[in-house]
Amino acid sequence: MKYYLFVLAGACSFGLLSTFVKKAYESGFHVGEVVGSQNVFGVLMMWILVLVTAKSARKSAEPNQYRVRPKQALSLMAVGTTSGLTGMLYYAALQYISASFAIILLFQFTWMGILIEAIAERKRPGKEKLLSLVILFAGIIMASGYLGRSHEATSWIGVTLGLLAAVTYALFIAFSGKVANQIAPITRSAVMQSGSLILVMLVFPPYFLFNGALHESLLPWALLLAFFGVVIPPLFYAIGVPRVGGGMATILSAAELPTAVVMSFIVLHETVNGLQWFGVIVTMFGIALPELMKYRRNNA
Repeated sequence: MKYYLFVLAGACSFGLLSTFVKKAYESGFHVGEVVGSQNVFGVLMMWILVLVTAKSARKSAEPNQYRVRPKQALSLMAVGTTSGLTGMLYYAALQYISASFAIILLFQFTWMGILIEAIAERKRPGKEKLLSLVILFAGIIMASGYLGRSHEATSWIGVTLGLLAAVTYALFIAFSGKVANQIAPITRSAVMQSGSLILVMLVFPPYFLFNGALHESLLPWALLLAFFGVVIPPLFYAIGVPRVGGGMATILSAAELPTAVVMSFIVLHETVNGLQWFGVIVTMFGIALPELMKYRRNNA
């Protein structure tokens, strides 16, 4: 059960990010500064944790868990680039389409993740997963707030970017638990996020390190985004995904949406209507359904 909670906590941590990003934007910072500083400080935090835990592990029987061979490092960094791509693609999509429409596109990762697992393992998803996905899809649409609004003309550039963000997010969830599992989760996460950092720095050069942005209140937002966006989710996914499976991790990761809705209501004071709250409840039920069905089957 604790591994399910790790994945769930990682997803909820992701759900906090949109609120922090909006607050950072209100302070006058742009996407390059926000994404770049998040990755720089996040990777720095991860490697500090690696050094501390590796030093303690030298006294244990398995210090080799913290050693990474070059081939393993390349594989982990390649997986990490999917995390960096997700953030960049999603933020780019928001330039062309509304946030409510973009979140619907991003959350297509739920069925994409199940499809990836089915193709990789060459087996059909169980009935409980399929039923859960149908419920999740309905809940996500309602919780997004997109229903009942007047919609703008569709931008196919925005749609494409949003769907690509969903693909990269599904790939990250699917493969984060399949590469170099013999390495300690915290080391795996640090190497993966190093790959994400390199990609982000290539796209958004770190001018914020020299132009004084860090002293203009960027630092607090960078640290919050780094902790909840770079440290917690990959680390918790590295611990939980290998034990629960990619398909179940995809379903649990849908908790990001209810978290984002609740945070926007409490912190940003955004209007959340009754249909959206009902969508949050439906989404949470969809997340819990597979485990409820498994519990009922085991106790029948």
